[in-house]
Amino acid sequence: MAQLSDDCFAGGGALTRTDAALDLLLPRLATVTGRETVPLAAALDRILAEDIVAPIDVPGEDNSAVDGYAVHFADLDPAAETRLGVGGRAAAGHPLARAARRGEAIRIFTGAPLPKGEDGPGPDTVMMQEDCREDGDWVVMRPGIAKGANRRLAGEDVRRGQTILSAGQRLRPQDIGLAAAVGLTAVPVSKRLKVALFSTGDELAEPGQVLPAGTIHDSNRFTLAALLSQLGCEVDDLGILADREAALREALDRAASGHDLIVTSGGVSTGEEDHVRAAVAATGRLHLWRLAIKPGRPVALGQVNRDGRAVPFIGLPGNPVAVMVTFFTMARPMILKLMGARDLAPPRFKVRAGFDYKKKKDRREYVRVRLSPDSAGGHVASRFPRDGAGILSSMVEADGLVELPEELTTLAAGAMVDFLSFAEVR
Repeated sequence: MAQLSDDCFAGGGALTRTDAALDLLLPRLATVTGRETVPLAAALDRILAEDIVAPIDVPGEDNSAVDGYAVHFADLDPAAETRLGVGGRAAAGHPLARAARRGEAIRIFTGAPLPKGEDGPGPDTVMMQEDCREDGDWVVMRPGIAKGANRRLAGEDVRRGQTILSAGQRLRPQDIGLAAAVGLTAVPVSKRLKVALFSTGDELAEPGQVLPAGTIHDSNRFTLAALLSQLGCEVDDLGILADREAALREALDRAASGHDLIVTSGGVSTGEEDHVRAAVAATGRLHLWRLAIKPGRPVALGQVNRDGRAVPFIGLPGNPVAVMVTFFTMARPMILKLMGARDLAPPRFKVRAGFDYKKKKDRREYVRVRLSPDSAGGHVASRFPRDGAGILSSMVEADGLVELPEELTTLAAGAMVDFLSFAEVR
């Protein structure tokens, strides 16, 4: 008597490894979005379309790093106190109005430009005010300071002509600040990817509706819309489609017009009511659809042809946890590539596993975990107790995913593992 399989990932032929799938698909994808120039205030998380070269030095001139006194180092006694007359005052935005003379000290404040010299180089050293004492119109300075101390050099941060931001990078707050520091008010970025999004399934109802027997509220479409928007996409929500192949074909054909990408959830498994794969194959081409990944095996990746264009198609599973896992691992790098991004994979961090685990070989698995500090100064990952692919609350309560590679079959507590933080897949 044959034993029934309790593995929902069994059957249906060979599965494609996630790395092999990406190796197959990413080289076929090219940037499909145009470019536009946006003000810095609207540039956060946008993908830079060309290198940014600094038009100026930052800072533009030598300036003081502290509050104190600007002096010529040659005027200081290296072994005893030095007494100099205070000849003027310089503050940020209010430089000394004349050239500095040898033998005098200039009261100076943080960020103020160092004065020019009268007959040569100007003051080259700044004495911190804590190392000085005032005596009327004079200042007495302690010995022992190094030449050039507390002096910020022109171009110390950025040199004119230096590439400060590179095409393809996703702009962070500090990147925008650096663009502002060199005087830019706007930057060239890739236009937003236009994404058609819909869910499939007769069992789905809109949130807010009274649920008939056997139905559930559609959460996947809202999760995916948020994930896509977070990546900088322009999302067109096409709602819920019924499990009818003809209707799906028509919807895919309409969606391919005016969109750069089509994303769906549900309907890509092997059941009699799963029609998305057949609809894609009929309107274009299906490149692959079954991945060696848990959760998330049924993922359809292909294209829909319309008006001489091949519009990429990503069909994600119906279970909400599988939707998020496959979005992070498969859809996200493809979407970033379509928008011209350079770094496609989010960083992984090493953490210590706080649990034992067994898995099948040749399948990559993602385990939901919470992190807590360990005694060695690192972090230990605790496995979320409920790991069903439909338990969306587990993604809310977890900090991220532990990634277990295909070759691994047994994980022992204490081993170091790769951790994918939800904070890093924005």
